Amino acid sequence: MKEKIIRQLHDLIEERNNRLVQLAEMRTDHIETIEERKVNMHSKRGAEIVRSFVEGDIIRSLQIGTLLLVDYVQHVEQLIRMKDSVYMEEQFDYRRAVFENGELVNDKTVTPFWEKKRNIDHRLKNQENDVSNDERFVYNRRNAVRYAERWWNDYNPSYNKFNDNCTNFISQCLRAGDAPMIGHPNRTKGWWYQSNNWSFSWSVAHAFRWHLSGAKTGLRGQEVQSAKELEVGDVICYDFNGDGRWQHTTLIVAKDPNGEPLVNAQSTNSRMRYWTYEDSTAWTPDIQYKFFHIVD
Repeated sequence: MKEKIIRQLHDLIEERNNRLVQLAEMRTDHIETIEERKVNMHSKRGAEIVRSFVEGDIIRSLQIGTLLLVDYVQHVEQLIRMKDSVYMEEQFDYRRAVFENGELVNDKTVTPFWEKKRNIDHRLKNQENDVSNDERFVYNRRNAVRYAERWWNDYNPSYNKFNDNCTNFISQCLRAGDAPMIGHPNRTKGWWYQSNNWSFSWSVAHAFRWHLSGAKTGLRGQEVQSAKELEVGDVICYDFNGDGRWQHTTLIVAKDPNGEPLVNAQSTNSRMRYWTYEDSTAWTPDIQYKFFHIVD
């Protein structure tokens, strides 16, 4: 039974990888699956996937009657060629496969079961920063990017981690770039992290987005109109459904030959990912973006 389960998972991962490579060779404009969206996304920007490698590791399994739940991590490495340059994009997906009587019946992305759970008010909107000190700083973009490269697929033990860790990770990157923390101990004010306490704007994508646009001192964001205007170390915020609820945050770590951002992010841990996120399961045609240049 165990060998049969492993073989089915192996075949599933191989099929997923082969489908992506075949689609890239077909250069189809028909958009239906996530794989097709990804290939089409790269095609529109003049890029192509020239190599794709996928592997999976089983984390745990749980038998419930005739059902067997298998949690595993899928690591994808894709070599992207664009004009005269190539770069490697990486992504880790935590997934759950469901087998019934030994046969695979479902497979989907899930939240890692070992992540800490925190109940945080995602309804928080913009709060006026009530601070008296005028904190000025020089933003070290290189250090912010170095941090993003070091920790994109790992977790710094100096910080808590969350089910949705994307904004917590980006805040850590900005702090590594010497962004000043202000507003402690009021969780609805400023942007800060202290031991086992932190502002909503530190860890909640929605609150972080509104902090960047509303802050008058400390960590501030200047909104620009296009992703091309951003620099490495700047930030993109995502509202996948276009309903005013901001759900995701990324940090720009490089630019492609067209001057478009490549980003690092967590939750779905990603490195050098094209910024539009058209290859995400959360993407919808109604997606909205906010582009923030970090002001120092």
